Amino acid sequence: MIAVDWGTSSLRLYRLDATGMVLGRRRSESGALISKGRFDKVLSGEIAGWDDPLVLMCGMVGGRGGWHEMPYLDCPAGNGELAQGMRRIAAEGFDGRELWIVPGLRDTASDAVPDVMRGEETQLAALLDTLPGGSHLVCLPGTHSKWATVREGRIRRITTAMTGELYAVLREHSILGQLMPAVDTRFDAYAFDAGLKRSAQAGGLLHHLFGVRTSSLFRKFADEALPSYLSGILIGHEIRASELFSRSPRPAQVHLIGNERLLASYAHALTALGIGVQRHPEDLAARGLHALWSRRTHEPR
Repeated sequence: MIAVDWGTSSLRLYRLDATGMVLGRRRSESGALISKGRFDKVLSGEIAGWDDPLVLMCGMVGGRGGWHEMPYLDCPAGNGELAQGMRRIAAEGFDGRELWIVPGLRDTASDAVPDVMRGEETQLAALLDTLPGGSHLVCLPGTHSKWATVREGRIRRITTAMTGELYAVLREHSILGQLMPAVDTRFDAYAFDAGLKRSAQAGGLLHHLFGVRTSSLFRKFADEALPSYLSGILIGHEIRASELFSRSPRPAQVHLIGNERLLASYAHALTALGIGVQRHPEDLAARGLHALWSRRTHEPR
């Protein structure tokens, strides 16, 4: 089969054998945002040369404005519900192939405003059948970071923080970004830790963000260290607002899923706060799609 993780800004494709082993990988910047109106042509080009008859997709390809909008399943949900919620789509130019999309998840019970995820539920699907019993907290850093509570193999709660997007906006379109180098250089652990510590102090996020400017004015940090300081503040506020700090007793470990660069920052922050971490690669989506298809084809409907 071909497993497709089609996010907002990027597209990842994996060719899998019958056991779920990855035989080939491809990646492009043809995310759902720029593929709008031509999803079929983009997919056809990206899988050229791979003749596998089954194509499974997850992510924003199934969102509003995507190729085919898929409904949200309500939490709590596990792999059984996700597998049975998959839908086959019709598309021209794919003779001899079956194309399927995974539904998203919706949490309506945790807050006054619903929270959702698309794509991340498939990464979680790879873990649901392997995590031991009990409760687990999973963080999926990204443009919109997701925190998920998993209990007894089911996703119970979803919380989203726009940390990555806010960081990008501030770097590219604010007075703070004008103080920093155009391109992020090295990770500055001292500045990041100072931002993490600042996030625990009084004043709130908006006040702490202005402090990035004054830290530059009075040379508290070199300009090259300011991105790390900003990142520490934002990630610190995200973590402190998460269920990690609202639970009693506090969980001893967080599962992290994503690309290595982002995971390094989150692992650094969590470790500094005395929380253990277990890292998982971002290609978990491929394993998740294989797990869901196996569940769908082997369970009675």
